[in-house]
Amino acid sequence: MSKSEPITPEESLSEGGKATRRDFLQGALAVAGTLATGIPSAHAAQATTKRPNIVYFLGEGQRADALSIAGHSILKTPNHDRIGKEGMRFTNAFCTNALCAPARASALTGMYSRSTGALSNEHLRQPLPADIPLFTDLLKQAGYEIAILGKVHMHNGVEERNWDYYFGHNDPGNNYENPFFKEGRNGVVGPEKQYHAVYPDDLTTDKALEWLDQDRGDKPFCLLVWFVAPHEPFFRPRRHLDLYNGTPIPKPATFDDDLKGYPGKPQSFIDAENKIGTTNSHVACGSLEGMSKDYYAGLVAVDENIGRVLNNLEKKGILDDTAVLHTSDHGYFLGEWRLFDKRLMHEPSLRVPMMVRYPERIKPGTVRDEMVLDIDIAPTLLDIAGIPTPKHMQGKSMIPLSANADPGFRKEWYYEYYEWPNPEKVAPHRGIRTEQYKLIRYVMNPSEGELYDLKADPGERNNLYNKPEHAAIQTHLEQRLEALRSSVPERQKI
Repeated sequence: MSKSEPITPEESLSEGGKATRRDFLQGALAVAGTLATGIPSAHAAQATTKRPNIVYFLGEGQRADALSIAGHSILKTPNHDRIGKEGMRFTNAFCTNALCAPARASALTGMYSRSTGALSNEHLRQPLPADIPLFTDLLKQAGYEIAILGKVHMHNGVEERNWDYYFGHNDPGNNYENPFFKEGRNGVVGPEKQYHAVYPDDLTTDKALEWLDQDRGDKPFCLLVWFVAPHEPFFRPRRHLDLYNGTPIPKPATFDDDLKGYPGKPQSFIDAENKIGTTNSHVACGSLEGMSKDYYAGLVAVDENIGRVLNNLEKKGILDDTAVLHTSDHGYFLGEWRLFDKRLMHEPSLRVPMMVRYPERIKPGTVRDEMVLDIDIAPTLLDIAGIPTPKHMQGKSMIPLSANADPGFRKEWYYEYYEWPNPEKVAPHRGIRTEQYKLIRYVMNPSEGELYDLKADPGERNNLYNKPEHAAIQTHLEQRLEALRSSVPERQKI
């Protein structure tokens, strides 16, 4: 399919009709202009009832299966689980660029990396231009008090927004023993300060609870609590230093595929250096057992801090008046193909947890299988607040799925990983994922790719790429990949 051929509404990536780059830019600039002038929207002006509060927990590299509610055999996460048990949980949630800064940009803007220009961690010149509003900007315009705390990890474009309260850092892992944070109020952020002998996520939660305890009258709030654990080097709080001693860690089925020459995998995959026990720059990833146990222990600490926030809301009597969303920026390899880290478009890296609790609109215990994405987070939280999704956003609200399953919600979607060079030498690639198939194309080696039938081969072990008997489905997916890519407006590089 050529770029000039029309794409039907069913084929459009935004599912709301194909948006041109001019539409995207005009829509974003119009919203940004409204925010700059401080003019309240008509929707906000007409609001007659108090909007719900919002709490948004963001995990750091938390895999979709790294929850006891998802059936994990080792990790216990009762506070995470509460959100899912008392709300809606998705079994097929994904990120659209498995890297910290780009994924966070997509969550805040409801837009793909290709459109935000936030492409990587290594090249952070302007990941979020001022003409692209964050969903929190729109909430503030509608009368919310907004706060972000923890690992922000986005230079230029988040810290600079008009937060009522900011307590964040841009360090990928921070200093787990003596962390650094910047603090600010009413849009003014102070200099970086180091705190001593305190676990960063504990401190983040302390500050979040202090902010929650402030008297804001009848104004609703939106609180973003973004954790740094269990990011490498996976340090644990003192209380968990001996957790999992003696616990056996099962070896993934593909852990020893390197000893077999990575059967079926292309050279671009083989050459990546995100392998356990291979690099001096990732000493915390020296063994499967050590890395896995430290990773799980960090998530136990995160779970405790989520519980502290939920308990605070419950004591105040406002938990059920507060929408609580939990997800992660991306997944994480824990030994599959002997890999650590993320970046690659394979299921452990791509899948994230996604849960929303809001009794007013979500029946407890709802489980949905539709494919939802990080670009759906901003429209979802705006929907909860009663604010229409701006036209430039490329995701859509997940809330309608709480009432009824929708098999047509999303049939396919686009992925792209850009960063090069990068510390793990993971090659840039793009791909398409449908309910049954996944196609990955490596940008620097166009002849290389991966194709999987995920229903027959959920572990992605049998690469069907360039096999004659699968030529028809490969051609179809390649055409759809190009159509999806052309339907996502590209932000011009500065």
